Amino acid sequence: MSEATRAIEELPGDRYIDRELSWLAFNQRVLELAEDPEVPLLERANFLAIFASNLDEFFMVRVAGLKRRIVTGLAVPTNVGRAPTDVLADINRTAHQLQLRHAKCFAEQVRPALGEAGVHIADWSTLDAADRHVLTEYYERHIYPILMPLAVDPAHPFPYISGRALNLSIRVRNPRTDKVEFARLKVPQMIPRYIRVDRRESVDDVRFIALEDLIANQLDGLFPGMEVIDHHVFRVTRNEDVEIEEDETENLIQALEKELLRRRFGPPIRLEISDDMDETTLELLVREFDIDEQQVYTLPAPLDLNGLFALTRLDRSDLRFQPHVPVTAPPFRPNSPSERPDTFRAIARREVLVHHPYESFSTSVQAFVEQAATDPDVLAIKQTLYRTSGDSPIVAALIKAAEAGKQVLALVEIKARFDEEANITWARKLEQAGVHVVYGLVGLKTHCKLVQVIRDEGGRLTHYCHIGTGNYNPKTSRIYEDMGLFTTSAEVGRDVTKLFNVLSGYAIETQYDRLLVAPQRLREGLLERIEREAEHAKAGRPSGIKFKANSMVDEGIIDALYRASQVGVPVDVWVRGICAIRAGVPGLSENIRARSILGRYLEHSRIYSFENDGDPEVYIGSADLMHRNLNRRIEVLVRLAERDHLSRIERLWDLAFSDDVSAWHLLEDGTWQRRERDDEGRILPALQDLVFADRAEARPRGSR
Repeated sequence: MSEATRAIEELPGDRYIDRELSWLAFNQRVLELAEDPEVPLLERANFLAIFASNLDEFFMVRVAGLKRRIVTGLAVPTNVGRAPTDVLADINRTAHQLQLRHAKCFAEQVRPALGEAGVHIADWSTLDAADRHVLTEYYERHIYPILMPLAVDPAHPFPYISGRALNLSIRVRNPRTDKVEFARLKVPQMIPRYIRVDRRESVDDVRFIALEDLIANQLDGLFPGMEVIDHHVFRVTRNEDVEIEEDETENLIQALEKELLRRRFGPPIRLEISDDMDETTLELLVREFDIDEQQVYTLPAPLDLNGLFALTRLDRSDLRFQPHVPVTAPPFRPNSPSERPDTFRAIARREVLVHHPYESFSTSVQAFVEQAATDPDVLAIKQTLYRTSGDSPIVAALIKAAEAGKQVLALVEIKARFDEEANITWARKLEQAGVHVVYGLVGLKTHCKLVQVIRDEGGRLTHYCHIGTGNYNPKTSRIYEDMGLFTTSAEVGRDVTKLFNVLSGYAIETQYDRLLVAPQRLREGLLERIEREAEHAKAGRPSGIKFKANSMVDEGIIDALYRASQVGVPVDVWVRGICAIRAGVPGLSENIRARSILGRYLEHSRIYSFENDGDPEVYIGSADLMHRNLNRRIEVLVRLAERDHLSRIERLWDLAFSDDVSAWHLLEDGTWQRRERDDEGRILPALQDLVFADRAEARPRGSR
């Protein structure tokens, strides 16, 4: 038996936190931001909407996948050694409690506070006759013509209910026969969820009414001659995970389009009902959806607080975070206002590390691709695209480059979850413009973030590369925290060329110089470096491991970190979402600290740092510490080589793990404790504000 195997066997069986419950703990941290009175009001409403959106996706994918495996008898991955049905019961119980807390936060904290600030969400019962007249006219002109009440009786079977749509269940009585009938009415999704009660131009004192509230008070006109007995709101969440057997299909796009059509009719996973629903209606819904009691979530109205996203777009800067204006990264700043920025010249001088949104995406990544598209010396552009916007200037630049006769390769990941249809659409637009579009390798998602530009410089081909942690999406780049490295390194150029040949052709290449690439070498490379830190610690040499990821659930990596901790390696884990590792447990992980930081930006970058006996080795890239990232995706980490880049990363760690920054600390019992005030009760600053202050200090006066 090997030493590593023996060490694993000696680790306790309860050494992992359940991944699904850990995800719910992450969403609880989002909810805590909505509950925080120090957070600006519209931002609190935004966090309520983010919580709701997150939970929808959690059920549509994670819970749906777990339930499907239980029903079909497939092996269920679990890292806690418990029966999957027990885990599912815990998920439903915890999620329901969080949704009740979420509803309470809106009803008792955010909604009243918004009203005091002049943003009123009114009920029909509180409106006067004049307001009701205005809204009734709006209803008759813009809503009534598109409503489709559907009866349920022997001649009208129970209708298909689309996922995530709000619905009204309605009971009506026929006065001639005294028979009670049931009808379902879908609340139109193309109409704003919150309707202005008045049309005044002022934004300092506005009133809204929920669309379903307006419709519910006009039901008599939808059922003339019938007596409306009652109505209730409900909403169903369906399994919307997409699975394709790629080995069995000849056309991936056609197979994916069929699967997307099937997604609409996935089985119900969760039924949300208003807490005033009668038993008769509930029994009908449970029977027709074929769900069990634990899948029913009884909640106070309003259901579906995703609708708050619309309110957060109000022009009320006094109710938002103070604006942060991204600066241009110093190497990309022109020497004078009249000088045209030249990204190639800047990158040729030395490697450039950018940190979004503190440093501008548009004046770095976007400018780089746009300059490549028009530069006559650029011969070829290769790029991976996982998520981007349909009107993206990145896509427009690739099309322009192809139309100019350059060789352009776009590797489009059409299996990016919930962006599949959009990706198919603009992949076809790229093909029509003459871009070589490929879809990666069978069985693997291409999640890495790469751009390679080949430029003829005096008869010598130079490789300009960008390797990032985030998507090439200008919109999300303003709210997602990410990093990217620009380089003309010959090593990186060769590595990226090899990888693109693997992705677009039939090359089989596993040897890279500055890259760690999944699924071939990334896991192995991280494990080797963790073991190296353990050897340094045993020999009394400087050691240390610092990992920043969106999620950490891979058991092999976690066990390696436990073993490193046990021989004295200090381990810092910075995780936004799921965290299955236990921190600070005597005999297991007393040298491990774990932090989670949430706020105005989505912490999205991935950083893997190793002290390495005083010669730090730091990687950034696209990979999280999850099975899917390490085993079933093309992921890339690139090693940073510039000393000042390593210093910037170290500064970021110092800020994130300081006791003087707002963060959540993972406790020994697996719960997260928020520290938002210091020992004297003063509010601690957000990490995002501290990092922006650092970047602003580096900005010369008058620059942007």
